[in-house]
Amino acid sequence: MLFRHCKFWAGVVLAAIGIASIKKVNHPSQILFAAIPLMFCVQQVTEGFLWLALAKPDYASLQQFTTNTFLFIAQVVWPLCVPLSILLLEKNKKRIMGLKLLVAAGAVVSIYLGYCLLTYPVNAKIIGYHISYGQVYPVRPAGLIGMLYIIATIAPAFFSGIKRMWYLGVAILISYIMTKIFYTDYIVSVWCFFASVISIVVLAIMYKMTRPVLRLV
Repeated sequence: MLFRHCKFWAGVVLAAIGIASIKKVNHPSQILFAAIPLMFCVQQVTEGFLWLALAKPDYASLQQFTTNTFLFIAQVVWPLCVPLSILLLEKNKKRIMGLKLLVAAGAVVSIYLGYCLLTYPVNAKIIGYHISYGQVYPVRPAGLIGMLYIIATIAPAFFSGIKRMWYLGVAILISYIMTKIFYTDYIVSVWCFFASVISIVVLAIMYKMTRPVLRLV
């Protein structure tokens, strides 16, 4: 299937971007942020294997593992990784306090969705040209968790004092809105196609942060 192959090709592109981003690291505090494209790489490749598991009986044994792995990255790693990676880069004390609150919000989301992932059944199936994930999570806190998820993954980039970090917030926000409008039923899967754009933004920010400053003597 074309879409399955797209996942693997996306993984290759994201791996290249991730390696380039990691190579720009010159301080340990930058590692987590620079590794965001590699996280997307793992996610895309995982979903590529999930396509195989859903489409070909020979790979059926991979279905539950790849489903859980994909959702773990999307729902547990991502909402904590984004605010924490930006917090580690921040040097302004006032901004650090605000970013810590956003990390706390991301941690709440990660813990809750991690608990749900371990406790409630999840499944995946191909509908049309996308993968739809079925998650039987409690309905009551869904709205609050969804709001905290958005806040934790978008707000830190606008709150940060790092130059051009707001580009990341805009990229994530636009990606989420576009997916929500055009692919509502498959938002978990399709949104990650925008991972390449977000990863390029991460690489651009890394280049900006680590570019040597020329001084006139």
